[in-house]
Amino acid sequence: MGSPRAPRCSRIRALPLLLALALAGGAFAQTIVVSAASSLTESFLELVEIFEARHEGAQVDLNFGGSSTLAAQITQGAPVSVFASANEAQMNVVVAAGLVEGEPSEFARNRLVVVTPPGSPVRALEDLAAEGVTLVLAGPEVPVGAYARAALNRMNAVFGEDFERAALANVVSEEFNVRLVAAKIELGEADAAIVYVTDALVARGVETIRIDDAVNVPTSNPIAVIKDGPHLELARAFVAWVLSAEGQALLATYGFGTAD
Repeated sequence: MGSPRAPRCSRIRALPLLLALALAGGAFAQTIVVSAASSLTESFLELVEIFEARHEGAQVDLNFGGSSTLAAQITQGAPVSVFASANEAQMNVVVAAGLVEGEPSEFARNRLVVVTPPGSPVRALEDLAAEGVTLVLAGPEVPVGAYARAALNRMNAVFGEDFERAALANVVSEEFNVRLVAAKIELGEADAAIVYVTDALVARGVETIRIDDAVNVPTSNPIAVIKDGPHLELARAFVAWVLSAEGQALLATYGFGTAD
């Protein structure tokens, strides 16, 4: 897999939620807030840049974070127009609250990989359970954290029934989103972490260990319009852009598998 394309946009507009809410309140005539999983950062920056160029007067403000955090913000009344989640479980939280227009659509897929700093004692999957190893995961409520724990459970069939327990005993930090997990390895603060392939591609100075299909966990990214969000027509147009053939091709350049 090649390196992901760098977004042409030089302005990182991943806004803190409070600023995003202020902008959504009327500072711009056609502004929508898109809450997107952290793993989508680079790809969505480019998607937004192209979308804005094609929709004169429109502005899309990106609110990145862990999907569980984003879902909580939406259910608590944040004026978000589009939610792009890293898993179906957090999208279902918003669906169950009656906040989604129509049905969510799968727009991307991802897969897990182990990342390590140079010189790590973790050289293969079985090393994750070795005594003294330090492992970082996202919290269990965060999609990548839930996926990682499911993968460790599957590894019991390969490495022995105590593998998952021993690996989880090595966890020294549970982070709020996948980018914080990857950052721990970039800084050399742990021996290994489990992240998405797409995050490993943009992480600096890390090495990767493939997780075989037999124990990997398929991931799914759903997207939906929030029915009470500002500027529904613009929100619908943005979702349609992400799902379009061109949008799907752009996502593939960042390492995502695309929807069938």
